[in-house]
Amino acid sequence: MNKPQDSLTSDFCQAGRGFIMGCADAVPGVSGGTMALLLGIYERLIAAISHFDLNLVALLRQRRWRDAATHCDLRFLIALGLGIAIGLGGLATMMKHLIKNYEVWTFSVFFGLILASVVLVARQMKWRDSIARSFAQIVLVIPGAIFAYWLVGLQALGGGDPTYFFLFLCGSIAICAMILPGISGAFILLILGQYHFVIHQISDAVHLKFSTEMLLVLASFGAGAIIGLAIFSRFLRWLLSVAHGPTLAILCGFMIGSLRRIWPFKSWGETDDLIEANRQLNNYENVWPQTWGNEEIIAAVLAVSACVLVLALETVAVIMKRKREKKEQA
Repeated sequence: MNKPQDSLTSDFCQAGRGFIMGCADAVPGVSGGTMALLLGIYERLIAAISHFDLNLVALLRQRRWRDAATHCDLRFLIALGLGIAIGLGGLATMMKHLIKNYEVWTFSVFFGLILASVVLVARQMKWRDSIARSFAQIVLVIPGAIFAYWLVGLQALGGGDPTYFFLFLCGSIAICAMILPGISGAFILLILGQYHFVIHQISDAVHLKFSTEMLLVLASFGAGAIIGLAIFSRFLRWLLSVAHGPTLAILCGFMIGSLRRIWPFKSWGETDDLIEANRQLNNYENVWPQTWGNEEIIAAVLAVSACVLVLALETVAVIMKRKREKKEQA
């Protein structure tokens, strides 16, 4: 696949796509990888990241800077990475406010986004190859859903300030979600007990509240993210090449099961102290509203609107892709 020609306009577009991915990665339950898939840059992103390999090292040793940049699609990654950093940093503070003051409405939007993402990923699967293969893919959805349903119900780890090594591990695990549709890096951080801590550090950095401790925390987390991304991208590229349909089937299951965590109506406890403690531990109970007032109706509207928006964007992306293909063939 030939890479599109880069220009200043395309750089701004990639930065905008990165911004959307960064915003998604800041939210527990929303995957930046799903956004990349939706925005039509998923395969290019996987290929670019996986090209941080020995061939790149050889080019750098030979001081063939231009060839090295082309090999790893550096211009694309810089523009996209800048957008991700802005989106992640800009939304970190906003998310603290939204979850604290508008939790039901905020989770409703995310519920709609994830629900639509299930449809989006399912459309990428090949259902017409054979009846047996289609049935096998459906079967694979079930264990993925069960595993995710169990995972999102786990209580968060706790017990004091994290070590730099543990933050390194958290970064290497959570960053994989950026290129894995259906899995949220922010949620993985929540399960590991580090979401609030990391978001707080990012928020301080955005507000230029620098300290030695904050820099060490972000450096440890960032180093883990870089290494995890380099390794996992190669594995994912291989997995999609040898078992594309089954892999996407399991991812669909992950997203279906993860809806348990994004369900907007939750009971966290009866007292303020208990509610705060349960939030930190990810200890909750999903409930169905006993009455439907303004809050519940607005929540339902937001969920449906978010779902329709994602599907509409995906439709527009498909139409634009077909137009580009026809233009190239003409």
